[in-house]
Amino acid sequence: MPGDPLWNSTRAREFAAQRRPGALIRLGREHRAWTLAALGDRIGCSPATVSRLERRTRVVDLALVHRAALEVGVPSNILVTSLAPLPAAAAAATRVTASPRDAEEDPMRRRTLLTATVAAGPAVLLTGLDEALAQTPPPLRAGPLDTRLATARALYDKGEHQQLLASLPGLFADAHAAVASRDQLDQARLSAVYSLASAVLVKLGSYDRARLTADRARTWAQVSGSPLAAAAAARELAIVLRHQDRNDAAQRLMTTAAAEVEATGLRTDACAAAYAQMLCTLAYTAARGRQRADALAMIEEARRASRSLPHTAPAGRLFPISPAAVDLYAVGIHWALGDAGSALEAGKNLRPAQFPTAERKARLGTDMARAWWAWQRPEQTTRALLDAYRASPGEVRDRPTIRNIVLELAKQHPHTSGVRELHTALVRVN
Repeated sequence: MPGDPLWNSTRAREFAAQRRPGALIRLGREHRAWTLAALGDRIGCSPATVSRLERRTRVVDLALVHRAALEVGVPSNILVTSLAPLPAAAAAATRVTASPRDAEEDPMRRRTLLTATVAAGPAVLLTGLDEALAQTPPPLRAGPLDTRLATARALYDKGEHQQLLASLPGLFADAHAAVASRDQLDQARLSAVYSLASAVLVKLGSYDRARLTADRARTWAQVSGSPLAAAAAARELAIVLRHQDRNDAAQRLMTTAAAEVEATGLRTDACAAAYAQMLCTLAYTAARGRQRADALAMIEEARRASRSLPHTAPAGRLFPISPAAVDLYAVGIHWALGDAGSALEAGKNLRPAQFPTAERKARLGTDMARAWWAWQRPEQTTRALLDAYRASPGEVRDRPTIRNIVLELAKQHPHTSGVRELHTALVRVN
């Protein structure tokens, strides 16, 4: 409890100020006279894992930290303080500087390094992202956070995944600096940054990193109290869980998320769009779990929920769902259920012009390509993939499952028109 003398003690305040959530967990465990094994039994891990959790200064598994903190009674306000980044001055004091020039890095040099990092490829970018996730860098304050977040979302919508990855460490830094205000809007923005990071990491097949960022998105969404931020974060976590073969957990999470959005009363288009999006994701999750009746019922409910929405979502809407977008989900749902014919039927009247972003236009191509490939039609598969590549190369180049179809086409059908062009395009950029 917040009024508990333990959590108002000098030690507890110091551990929170030093950003040591593990030390807070140990403090709570020892106060209860629990052994490492006793706490491990309660949170489902080994005593050695609990010991590492308590000793680490860097958060590796945010979900585990939350479970352990809840179990030993760490108040949420103290836990959130311990998870926040160190103030910029403290972070700068502990930074190891390679040279005086590094210490005095100006905006021009930052832009030069950013360009060089993007050119180096995703492996280097992911390493930089790992460092930013382990220890939030000092803030850049490179412009209004809303503007930069909108720019980052535009990169995602264009399929510019490498440029987006390169921008994320700076966004993390400034969004974390902003939450020092304790303003709920700033907390929701930080959640949105982590949700965006999770979305692009899923595209790249980097599911462990995506799990970490999705967990952080949920934490900050809960702190902010924003139902839309919470829905967005829950959706990203459910997608990660699905990719980690935890379909039941993903479905439970999405069922709860959809119910919470519905409980708002759906009085605005933004809430109605969020509800339709939750249903679409829930339907696809059910389809991946081979729950045919549930999947089809949910996508039909999503169609009903989307009927009042505009055909093109207003700029900046968190859930830019539309009736055409729901029909595109139906393509993926039928494909996941193993019914390629129904998938092709669901998508036969969809056209790229119905989708406002390059990412969605390309997604139409890749989803139809998966259905054509399942139906053993290499010519149509190739045409759909070429359409997707021309709309957004990253949607074909960076997604492992789509790349695999291209590689299989090149291996099994090398003389099919367009296959060589497609394969060469992928090979050339790697």
